[in-house]
Amino acid sequence: MERKTKINAENGKQELEIIREFDLPVDLLFRAYAEAEIVAQWMGTKVLKLESKKHGSYQFETTDRKGNKYGFNGAIHEFIPNRKIVRTFEMDGTPYGVQLEIYQFVPITDDTCALKMHVIYESSELRDQVLKLPFAQGINMAHNRIQDIAAKMK
Repeated sequence: MERKTKINAENGKQELEIIREFDLPVDLLFRAYAEAEIVAQWMGTKVLKLESKKHGSYQFETTDRKGNKYGFNGAIHEFIPNRKIVRTFEMDGTPYGVQLEIYQFVPITDDTCALKMHVIYESSELRDQVLKLPFAQGINMAHNRIQDIAAKMK
């Protein structure tokens, strides 16, 4: 399966650039990140809290096949509808620390757009540890689900 989500990770840096084009209008893609019902669908997780606003926060919980629960949460620092979300992300029980995520929603045409993600880790070592996980495969799969779910909402 082709990976449509592109990840740029320069050696020695503590950040990633992630880019994906979608066959969706920008407002639908933005809703996929801002509305709890849609987030729950594409992430396959329980949305415990999602305050999609400046100074808001979120808390999600997922359960693996063995019944183990994992939580992740963060604070929303900037929220500009259909344009930008800046938030932190932290997954409970992992050594990866808090990361800063900057999402830019860029219209291309009336029916297509791009998501540009800039993710900053506490160190290049932590970023490199994350990249050793099936990170690229996972984010590509998540973006594929967003495309499928949001396309049905057109």
